[in-house]
Amino acid sequence: MRRTGMTRRSLVAVAAGLVAAMTTGGDAVASPVWQGGGGEDRLARGELRGVWIATVANLDWPSKKGLTASAQEAELIAHLDRAVELRLNAVVLQVRPTADALWPSPYEPWADCLTGVQGQDPGWDPLATAVREAHDRGLELHAWFNPYRVANHTDPTRLAASHPARRNPEWVLPYGGKLYYDPGLPEVRRFVQDAMLDAVRRYEIDAVHWDDYFYPYPVAGQEFEDDAAYERYGGGFPDKAAWRRDNVDRLVREMGERIRETRQGVRFGISPFAVWRNKATDPLGSDTRAGVETYDDLHADTRKWVREGWIDYICPQIYWHIGLATADYAKVLAWWAATVRGTGVGLYVGEALYKAGDPAQPAPWQDPAELSRHLTLARDHEEVGGHIFFSAKHVAADRIGAMARVVADHYQDRVRAPR
Repeated sequence: MRRTGMTRRSLVAVAAGLVAAMTTGGDAVASPVWQGGGGEDRLARGELRGVWIATVANLDWPSKKGLTASAQEAELIAHLDRAVELRLNAVVLQVRPTADALWPSPYEPWADCLTGVQGQDPGWDPLATAVREAHDRGLELHAWFNPYRVANHTDPTRLAASHPARRNPEWVLPYGGKLYYDPGLPEVRRFVQDAMLDAVRRYEIDAVHWDDYFYPYPVAGQEFEDDAAYERYGGGFPDKAAWRRDNVDRLVREMGERIRETRQGVRFGISPFAVWRNKATDPLGSDTRAGVETYDDLHADTRKWVREGWIDYICPQIYWHIGLATADYAKVLAWWAATVRGTGVGLYVGEALYKAGDPAQPAPWQDPAELSRHLTLARDHEEVGGHIFFSAKHVAADRIGAMARVVADHYQDRVRAPR
């Protein structure tokens, strides 16, 4: 049931000089504009080189709430231009950060990261602009959605009056200082799919992208109080954990099917926490001693999604350095390469650029060459199709030159993202 033979627009440089600039490893030109076409100038197929642009809590963009529409657009375009300058070929833009939207959605209110007021029209369509401007620059636009997070607080009255969580309070559960939709309710599962698919229908996005938030990360001493849904829908499962995993499995499988039905060629990718299970828990697991295992703690059977072919790509967040005793980047990478082998599912690696030069991080992250070594190591695994860097503000600042080192060592030429 996997899609094969899909191709997206062929991209050609507007002028021969631009092609020469990109293929000789020189500096990117000031106005990197691309147009559709074919012929000998078509960019070579290659690896995915992406950057996440986080909007929740204004982590990357907009830099603060309440900027004018023109200022927001200028900041967004600066991130896109920076991606081109570094010879990246994809941006992963967070468009549904907290059950709200960065496009005029009929399902959910405008995101408060834009104006500071959830539900307030920002005066422009950020997703439409992002798709157009990314494609003009030869960048793919992967639309990043968070399925179940409602708010980074527990007060429903702070949500927009029109928010579905206020209209359907029985859908919502507080946990760990945040609000979440209850994944055990079939009506919730259908609603969040509908809300995300609205963007798939209306915009020429290249992929639907989810991160690592399914059931929430465990908080010591607290319970996710979904007993009512379990009592109603959990019959036939050996325990609540199995039922919860089935809920998330259904969400993933159904979303993949509905994306294919809605718009051919749109890929579906997920970027989970990188440890499925430790080997001590399950002999099929990775040689790690991680404190979180997605299968057991987030009820996300990430390995199954790959083996069943429900998704088009997996992008584990391997946010550790080479040689870390509890979760060695090299060992985790090898486990994922073996997991995707023969499945047809693409493997991209989530890279922790944000750790480079952070004084709170151990010595390997103070070395500008650490990330470059990650990419060198990945070349030994033919299954690895690229890397995505977290996140845009760190790509822009490049605190100790780690990103510049990656570009110098690995991105001399500009290439197309693989399809």
